[in-house]
Amino acid sequence: MNASFRPALPLLDNDVLKTFVAIADTGNFSTAAEAVLRTPSAVSMQIKKLEEQLRVTLFLRDARSVSLTPHGEMLLSYARRMIALSNEAVSRFIMPELSGVVRLGAADDIAERLLPGILKNFGSKFPGIMVDVTVDMSLKLRRRMEEQRLDLALVNFSNHSTTLPGEIVYQDRLVWAGARCGTAHLRDPLPISIWEEGCIWRQAAVNALERMKRPYRISYLSANTMAQRAAVLSDLAIAPFPRSYITEDMAVLGVKEGLPDLMTFDVRLLCAPSLSVPAKAVADSIRDAYAEREKAAA
Repeated sequence: MNASFRPALPLLDNDVLKTFVAIADTGNFSTAAEAVLRTPSAVSMQIKKLEEQLRVTLFLRDARSVSLTPHGEMLLSYARRMIALSNEAVSRFIMPELSGVVRLGAADDIAERLLPGILKNFGSKFPGIMVDVTVDMSLKLRRRMEEQRLDLALVNFSNHSTTLPGEIVYQDRLVWAGARCGTAHLRDPLPISIWEEGCIWRQAAVNALERMKRPYRISYLSANTMAQRAAVLSDLAIAPFPRSYITEDMAVLGVKEGLPDLMTFDVRLLCAPSLSVPAKAVADSIRDAYAEREKAAA
């Protein structure tokens, strides 16, 4: 009896499945692209290839978001299980003995935008390591490092700081952010939303406005980046934000709008003098994440 001929089934790529899961979780191609450290066009190509491979449509797309089709919902369950099984298998061979607690500090904006993706990727590789995260202002995190209360810290430094400890993992520019099509920047005095005393972004923004002799008032004060963002999106104020933090619902404001240029700054990784092996693994994961981010932006 002859066996019927069946062509070999295609193998699913775990990297593509990770992108698929990220889109399903965020409901947005651009947000997912940031989470997996790829460009939006690369993410679109990955999903197109996956849909061609499976011969089904996985997402329903509209102008603002995407949602799963019934085929997409079916694949999502398989994708999560396949990724988890792959991570479990690899972790059995790559540094399986790593365990312990790593104390990591991060500035608020970094903790909101980048840390979730970094920790998620790290946790899947090293499930035995617990990362204890402290979110605070860069100045206070530096003090915690000096007091040996943290193993690692991701902090913001102005490029012209006189003392520059740590390793540069990313460089960015501070810009004025307003609501897209907003009018807050036209008001007099200018309403600004800034952080507490000690923040380098606050000092840079205030100094630049005072040099220009532009009247301003502090209309919102918070140490939380999400609160700053809410004030901007509500068109109640403008705020100094990293260029990389600007999203489609914001506008970058500058000289044309009568506002001064702001500074460039470094994101630096501070490490304790003697790092444990788990802490070194976390540090390497942070470096890799920022390297991938630079590559995706190039």
